[in-house]
Amino acid sequence: MATCFNPFRLRRTKSKPLEMSSSSTRNQWNSSDIETMDRKRFDSLESWSMILESDNVETWEVSKEDQEEWTADLSQLFIGNKFASGAHSRIYRGIYKQRAVAVKMFIAACKKPPVYCIIMEYMSQGTLRMYLNKKEPYSLSIETILRLALDISRGMAYLHSQGVIHRDLKSSNLLLNDEMRVKVADFGTSCLETQCREAKGNMGTYRWMAPEMIKEKPYTRKVDVYSFGIVLWELTTALLPFQGMTPVQAAFAVAEKNERPPLPASCQPALAHLIKRCWAANPSKRPDFTDIVSALEKYDECVKEGLPLTLHSRLVSRNAILERLKGCVSMNSSIPVHV
Repeated sequence: MATCFNPFRLRRTKSKPLEMSSSSTRNQWNSSDIETMDRKRFDSLESWSMILESDNVETWEVSKEDQEEWTADLSQLFIGNKFASGAHSRIYRGIYKQRAVAVKMFIAACKKPPVYCIIMEYMSQGTLRMYLNKKEPYSLSIETILRLALDISRGMAYLHSQGVIHRDLKSSNLLLNDEMRVKVADFGTSCLETQCREAKGNMGTYRWMAPEMIKEKPYTRKVDVYSFGIVLWELTTALLPFQGMTPVQAAFAVAEKNERPPLPASCQPALAHLIKRCWAANPSKRPDFTDIVSALEKYDECVKEGLPLTLHSRLVSRNAILERLKGCVSMNSSIPVHV
């Protein structure tokens, strides 16, 4: 299922029995969940189905054939109990085509038609921040760090290739599925770069916010790269950035004192170099996500081949390591810097 669907409008239809023939879906729901959904779907015995309105069709350029197909498919949506909420929305567990999903309902919308929502894949392992909270500091292996960082950077590279700036990239907006793969989520503050390139004002969360955005100066997609640098620091430490500070204190430290979370001595030099490039004060010195992906892939190849990311191995000659590692150990060539 796609990460994000178009907004749909809901209307009530007669209740349909809840089918649970899929064993994989059945395992994710206990009898109480099923009974509650079957008995209380929005405080009634009626379920909700979705229809596309003509204005949405025009906006999203949806053909009539697709509209009819989606209408038929979305009649199979069942909505259960709320399990999370945000500043402007509430998120419910649901079943779509016998598959577990998350349904994000906007608070500004009313229960009676039209009700707007987004249907997303249900990410069973929660947020990256929740995952890190359960870990001991500095306990993640380099393999895990690189795998998670690659998932995030690839997702962000795709967003930027589509001209989208996320503007609130942080560990709480990164979700984990059963296979512990990361997906970028929560686009409530995102925008097209052509429309917000010169925008001013704070968007996002202070602990992860780029200094130019904190200062309410014009910004570009490089604000996401800064935020990724903070997230990569989180992966290497499993700690909350600027722990011990309030969000406002953290913002002041970043914008006025050019402070960053302290890098541990145990951090791989190659990763430390990447983190510093990402959170550079000058946005033009931050790499693009395509460069970040390329660098992380080189590091990952080195790890899979059993090669170190630093020049300390005595088992292989220095020249042999340099030849094989190439960009993996070269601080100057690991990421192109745009000046």
